[in-house]
Amino acid sequence: MADQDLIYILTAPFQLQQEIRKSIFLAHAVPVYDKLQAEAVLEEFKVSEATHNCWAYRIGLNYRINDDGEPSGTAGRPILQVIERQNFDCVLILVVRWFGGVKLGAGGLIRAYSGVASECLRQAPSKLYIPRKEMIIICSFSDYNLIKARIGNYRAEITKENFNSMDVECHLSIPEEFYEVLKLRLLDLTRGQIIIEDL
Repeated sequence: MADQDLIYILTAPFQLQQEIRKSIFLAHAVPVYDKLQAEAVLEEFKVSEATHNCWAYRIGLNYRINDDGEPSGTAGRPILQVIERQNFDCVLILVVRWFGGVKLGAGGLIRAYSGVASECLRQAPSKLYIPRKEMIIICSFSDYNLIKARIGNYRAEITKENFNSMDVECHLSIPEEFYEVLKLRLLDLTRGQIIIEDL
């Protein structure tokens, strides 16, 4: 996987404040997973007394931007470009500006909004996003002990276990890249005596 294909997500909200030519810029970077959550975050962090509340978010293929009264293309789009350049997903960045009396011009605004958004995202706690898939397996007790000893090699995690008098039903979460390989390994380990259901 090439570096540009790697996707990062925030693990917690983060904020950063900078003064640029007497204006105060306060950036909030917040993880969001749907439009309603993004709207709730904006409602929570917008400052009505501030001069501008400019923002952008990206959730998968969906994105929105808002210049909030700044000249068109000088705030929301530069913020979105920062999100895309740093390969983030499921993130909203809101930059609140209090005007300090010095006009920055279009170029200055683009540099200010993208600069504070970029630094905020750079410092925010984040992790690599690893797409995962889930499967349900049903097997005997003896096979299950063998399976549990091996699945760690595939970074699989047990999310649920149900034991009954006959067998074990287990839910596994597996990184997408190991999914098919693990299925073949489970069939091999149990000599085909396992039921595997995709979720």
